[in-house]
Amino acid sequence: MEKRQLGRSGLRVSRMALGTMTWASDTDPDEAASQLVAFVDAGGTLVDTADIYAGGEAEQLLGGLVGDLVPRDDLVLATKTVARRTEGPFGGGASRGALLSALEGSLRRLGTDHLDLWQLHAWDECVPIEETLSALEHAVSSGKVRYVGVSNYSGWQLATATALAGPAAPVIAGQFEYSLLERGIEREVVPAAAHHGVGILPWAPLGRGVLTGKYRTGTPADSRGASAEYAGYVEHHRTERAARIVQAVVTAAEGLGTSPLAVALAWVRDRPGVVAPVIGARDTGQLTGSLAAEELTLPPAIRSALDDVSGIEFGYPERGTR
Repeated sequence: MEKRQLGRSGLRVSRMALGTMTWASDTDPDEAASQLVAFVDAGGTLVDTADIYAGGEAEQLLGGLVGDLVPRDDLVLATKTVARRTEGPFGGGASRGALLSALEGSLRRLGTDHLDLWQLHAWDECVPIEETLSALEHAVSSGKVRYVGVSNYSGWQLATATALAGPAAPVIAGQFEYSLLERGIEREVVPAAAHHGVGILPWAPLGRGVLTGKYRTGTPADSRGASAEYAGYVEHHRTERAARIVQAVVTAAEGLGTSPLAVALAWVRDRPGVVAPVIGARDTGQLTGSLAAEELTLPPAIRSALDDVSGIEFGYPERGTR
């Protein structure tokens, strides 16, 4: 798998990342182990999790596999924090105390002495950003974190964090929802990321599963859309506009002799500023389908057609005053 530089840093990662949001909930330990091996065998290195996935059990499951199943040095381990984990005073948020407490918990569950990438899962409007950034700098200077990033920040929030971060712990990565069905970050986040040297790690690159085409005629019984936990998550992108985009993806896939999944993933993977889409899968078969996109580069004509059908409206001030 091709490797890319993550933002303005010396860290190189695989151009696809393995997501673990369903681990320890929908994905059992045996299946998680199979996915991790398949991902690493394909040349993948970046594995992403969060301290709230399955109440921390996703981190613990991943930590149990690293070392015994896959050498720690073969992986770039990334996790996220800020969302509330407990009701205690340090159980969530981006205060110094909460962040450093969360860091110790993640290290313990992952069974490692350092994180390769530690990310703020969301902006915390109740905490001065200077306090948050000082905690990140402390984590880096202590050797417990190598690089830091953010997730789900708006354009101004990303610009503020990157501008105020010191050289000891610059923000090098940002996770945002980004796909043919969700291109909103192109208005302000993508330009801010490019200006400040932040690499983009898209989550939900397959439009929460809708871009695979499996929801065109209904809701498969074994899909996320049929589960009580994820039905609303998927329904968000089941619109008339989405249906037109999905049809364009299906048509492109038929013409290229590949899957809609591969077309949608190749499109977002090669967008400006993108380093590695975060792919999550219910099983190893789904993951293998995603990994097959590594071999696909979309022809310019097809890329242009997909750009057109999924385009979003730009206006003042993104387009300037002209």
